[in-house]
Amino acid sequence: MRYKITIIPGDGTGPEIAESTRRVLDSTGVKIDWETTEAGIDVLQKYGTPLPENVLNSVRKNKIAIKGPITTPIGSGFRSVNVALRKELDLYACLRPCKSYQGVKSKYKNIDLVVVRENTEDLYAGVEFEVGTEESKKIIELSKGKIRNNSAISIKPISEFATERIVRFAFEYAIKHKRKKVTSVTKANIMKFTDGLFLSVAREVAKKYPEIEYEERLIDNMCMQLVQKPELYDVLVLPNLYGDIISDLCAGLIGGLGIAPGANIGTEIALFEPVHGSAPKYKGMNKVNPTAMILSGVLMLEYLGETEAAKKLEKAVSEVIKEKKNVTYDLGGTAKTSEMADEIIKKLGA
Repeated sequence: MRYKITIIPGDGTGPEIAESTRRVLDSTGVKIDWETTEAGIDVLQKYGTPLPENVLNSVRKNKIAIKGPITTPIGSGFRSVNVALRKELDLYACLRPCKSYQGVKSKYKNIDLVVVRENTEDLYAGVEFEVGTEESKKIIELSKGKIRNNSAISIKPISEFATERIVRFAFEYAIKHKRKKVTSVTKANIMKFTDGLFLSVAREVAKKYPEIEYEERLIDNMCMQLVQKPELYDVLVLPNLYGDIISDLCAGLIGGLGIAPGANIGTEIALFEPVHGSAPKYKGMNKVNPTAMILSGVLMLEYLGETEAAKKLEKAVSEVIKEKKNVTYDLGGTAKTSEMADEIIKKLGA
């Protein structure tokens, strides 16, 4: 079987990571026809937008895409292309496995966690108002003094629909991958209506999956628990913002974002991407670690049903990291991005 897959190289170090990933995936034996599209800060002047319509059209047509990192300006400029892709394509489930690999420097061993993050709602919906706007003034007025004047306002939407499908996704994932427990994470003791809704819906969904253990944690306590005793946890399901924070924390447990893959999955479309950013200061140096995007390719192969190829590729990556002979600087080696990819390709052919 042949697959038509959209590849979005991204910006910063994205293109060199994406090219290494493409070469590795082509070496698995899975037949892929690539359709390359441009997005990110590098094409802003060319198209007048960091997310041209042809990118969305390509992903909608092919149903499968893999993406390199894309720069998100902090505090100003355009909103995140990554968030826009998830919203436009209704990629409601963000899947971020965090797994220890021998050879990666970390204070922890044998970590095997999966973060399932709701991708479309919460504060990431971007419903906010600047200081002094009519909308912010109305909200301040309605607050009866609980919000001070000259405040910027952000609104946090949580719905039964989105919560039900993300929690169901977490339980279905647990069953498919022979996981034992799902933990829902909120701040429902304070955010009683929004997080409270997420929690109550999660409890109802959990009743439909009696074979999977279900528990609840508050987000602040969850952070402490993961640092103290991560071995007690398995699959975590969270609203958008908490999921973003916790996935970085879990990446820290396994040695950093350089080995943290990600998937954004909807009803019909899936997009795979590394968790880390674009590291523009290293652009063009051919030195950054390609592992996270290559492991995102492993998730893509699993999604396609190419299970054996996925296992073979993960094994090759694991062996290269363990040997530490041809790995990038952050993994303790001196190899270039492309050279580490070459070594993984050799392992695939061995």
